[in-house]
Amino acid sequence: MSEYRIQGATGEWEVVIGLEVHAQVTSNAKLFSGAATAFGAEPNAQVSLVDAAMPGMLPVPNRECIRQAVRTGMAINAQINKWSRFDRKNYFYADLPQGYQISQLYHPLVGEGSLEVQVDEKNPESTKTIGIERIHVEQDAGKLMHDQHPTMSYVDLNRSGVALMEIVSRPDMRSPAEAGAYLAKLRQIVRYVGSCDGNMDQGSMRADVNVSVRRPGEPFGTRTETKNVNSVRFVMAVVEQEAKRQVGVIEDGGKIVQETRLYDPDRNETRSMRSKEDAHDYRYFPDPDLLPLVLDDAFLDECRASLPELPDAKRHRYETALGLSAYNANALTADVETARQFEELLASVASAAGKADADVAKRVANWLLSERPGILNAHALPADHAKNSLEANTAIVVATEAGVISGSKAKEIFESHLTSDIDLAAEIDSNKQTTDTGAIEAAVDAVLAANADKVEQYRGGKEALFGFFVGQTMKAMAGKGNPQLVNQVLKAKLG
Repeated sequence: MSEYRIQGATGEWEVVIGLEVHAQVTSNAKLFSGAATAFGAEPNAQVSLVDAAMPGMLPVPNRECIRQAVRTGMAINAQINKWSRFDRKNYFYADLPQGYQISQLYHPLVGEGSLEVQVDEKNPESTKTIGIERIHVEQDAGKLMHDQHPTMSYVDLNRSGVALMEIVSRPDMRSPAEAGAYLAKLRQIVRYVGSCDGNMDQGSMRADVNVSVRRPGEPFGTRTETKNVNSVRFVMAVVEQEAKRQVGVIEDGGKIVQETRLYDPDRNETRSMRSKEDAHDYRYFPDPDLLPLVLDDAFLDECRASLPELPDAKRHRYETALGLSAYNANALTADVETARQFEELLASVASAAGKADADVAKRVANWLLSERPGILNAHALPADHAKNSLEANTAIVVATEAGVISGSKAKEIFESHLTSDIDLAAEIDSNKQTTDTGAIEAAVDAVLAANADKVEQYRGGKEALFGFFVGQTMKAMAGKGNPQLVNQVLKAKLG
């Protein structure tokens, strides 16, 4: 895989990337209060006295938020710190009622870890290990709403105090593709673990993108930070556009200023927001209202035991134990919900068919990845359509696997099942493939007689016509001829 370089007027430049990913912790309550965290509530409907920073209110850590952060750290093979501490990060902003954010700077809950990513999904060899510096737990701020009134901005504190994991990478990425692959892999893992829903469009996972440029091999340049980027595609765009902007500034004789920037997806450009503060500007100090977190072995053992099979291990198992192709194994494990559906349907089909071999696994995989999505998409039907049930899918796949109906007929029947009121079992029964060789031979004879010219061409060396004869025979038998027998009879008669 060729190295990514920015081609400037004065030569090549290398881009250096680090990501700070804010992942909202999956929990029913906030980090330091009992207020709810559900998405989409009316403004300021989920705010406790602690969240609103009323005088005398003291924070109490939510055990589940800590547990989820620890489990995430374990999933990336990171160091779990048994002793950690909360700090106050002091700054003023209208959506920060306390005037400070409770975070972790000096003693984070999770230390160093790493992620191995596949940069090019078509090339299994294009792997790279990205270092992770730490995961610290902190509370989110509220949200300013600028579009509700012509002259005023409103403040919604529903998000204030919501638990975040800030997952800080090392500056190990060197291309938009690597940054995109890293963020996608991180999102995949937190969704598997269940520590974050990964819904970037709802803001529950967003990335601050740190970008600098340098001549290859030289020391790091000055970085900028583009805040709150909420999709993998946008992160990749930020890297590309900000790197090109920085190269242009430097080559024109300017200097890169350490600053915070915003990304405008409509114009595909970054723009300056404010100068970038250093840690000392926030006057960090230990939060006097919170004791240090001390984790015992029993708690850590429970966290470790609760982890599911992670995507890399699951993908390896699908390839080795189930005999699936690398492509299908990767597609099935890319999202935790797809993997769940596959395993659920595979178990159901194996039980109904009385076997669980590689052929069954491949049949289920092809149905889920290719055939069923095509039908749903053609009719703009959602995956959770009431008729797209486990029972219906099982019946169709079992009938196809047993050779009761053909693959093409299976798709036709399932389409009718989704869009009309047919009796699925009766429809499968009425479309059973025939294994009556006499009927198949009669159909083949009729097709060959009606296409004598093509028979002559086939026997003259035009072997591609064999598929034509198969199609015509299946059409003559209304799709009920057993494909293997049709092929056998045709080969015998064509010589």
